[in-house]
Amino acid sequence: MGSSPPPPPPHALVLPYPAQGHVISLMELSHRLIDRGFTVTFVNTDFDHARVVASLPGPRPRTGPTPLRLVSIPDGLDPCADRNDIKRLTLAVQEYMPERLEELLMRAASEGSPVTCVIADHCMAWALDVAKKMGLRAAVFSTASAGMLVTALSIPKMIDDGTIGDDGVPTEANRMIRLGPEMPPMNTTHVWWNCFGDPSTNRVFFDYIARGNKSIDTAAEWVLCNSFSHLESSVFKYASKVRPIGPLLSGLRPGRPVGRFWPEDLSCEEWLDQQPPKSVVYVAFGSFTIFDPRQFQELALGLEMMGRRFLWVVRPDVTEKMNRAFPRGFEERVAGRGRMVGWSPQQRVLVHPSVACFVSHCGWNSTMEGVTNGVPFLCWPYFADQFLNESYICDSWKIGLRLCKDVEGIVTKEEIEAKVEALLGDGEVVGRALELKEMAAMSISEGGSSYDNFNEFVDSMKTFV
Repeated sequence: MGSSPPPPPPHALVLPYPAQGHVISLMELSHRLIDRGFTVTFVNTDFDHARVVASLPGPRPRTGPTPLRLVSIPDGLDPCADRNDIKRLTLAVQEYMPERLEELLMRAASEGSPVTCVIADHCMAWALDVAKKMGLRAAVFSTASAGMLVTALSIPKMIDDGTIGDDGVPTEANRMIRLGPEMPPMNTTHVWWNCFGDPSTNRVFFDYIARGNKSIDTAAEWVLCNSFSHLESSVFKYASKVRPIGPLLSGLRPGRPVGRFWPEDLSCEEWLDQQPPKSVVYVAFGSFTIFDPRQFQELALGLEMMGRRFLWVVRPDVTEKMNRAFPRGFEERVAGRGRMVGWSPQQRVLVHPSVACFVSHCGWNSTMEGVTNGVPFLCWPYFADQFLNESYICDSWKIGLRLCKDVEGIVTKEEIEAKVEALLGDGEVVGRALELKEMAAMSISEGGSSYDNFNEFVDSMKTFV
């Protein structure tokens, strides 16, 4: 009898939710899989794929065989539609993309490069059903905290115990709850699927996540997240099936795509090189945060008033109905100590010795990057899980301070100045941030928990039944 044909080489299809933080995190996971011998097909929506390719530095990717294949499928929206409209985007994704994903998988098989496993973003868990239908191994990866992931997975329990209704709305606002005895406290007002700005959007996303839970229960062999055991130890005790493999740090692999939607302004690194150690306040609010004109100007005046050096990431679309509308004369007055850029190489900025603290929206990628580099935070969350992350930073880990709004809902220039001085004058906060930095490094070093979890996952995904 002849010998059996060898199994196909490991080929992972990786599918992020169409948002910047999700794409970046899963792109780094893809690079780590490639380091372990995988071919990766990375699937963006057509819209995001075009942005990623346009933002790549240097020559465009080769069209021939390569271990990282950047491909795309439609998201179901018109080309000119607003992709920041979470409700419309989510409805279109769940209706339109599953069939297109299945077609892509069948095409890969017919072309002699079959996918052997699917790794889906937690917010794209429907893809696990497609993988199961086609007989593929599957894992789900949360680009957010383990706490956020476990909160989502606990939706049935929260409904049963009366914490939320069948529509996901908390039955009692501004109430502190715990999912388990050692779990961190959470304010019901900040249940993350209820923080998207309007009730109809909240309901759409709640239903979407609740349906995804069923897919995870029936089709996911692994439930992974970008965290580490020491950072959220009580969460991992409560939900042992969630396995941390982080921190996943992007932007540190020369020549490999990061997945940015905007070109990075690398000149800010040269500017940082010219600043004294621990002298720069880094200000960045991710890819979704929008400021009204008054708040934007108040932020600018606060950075001016504090009298310190600062590097401020100002996306072209960061303000409503205006484009980079700085206060009159602001740019001239801060020219000697302030630098504004459209997008930064954030991981390389945060590791820079001149950076003293991070004024952040508390997105999870930003949170992990700040933690990993021992940088203390000033927290200014915008929506979704960012409020939980703020609670982690300020209440659990105690490595940052909140920026508080006044009675009119504005973070004033006086508040910004006062909190910067309070943060940088608190040696205990800075010390705790450095301790977490050491813990993060240990977790991904040989013998660390994230290191071991990732190796176990990779070995499992290479095994064929």
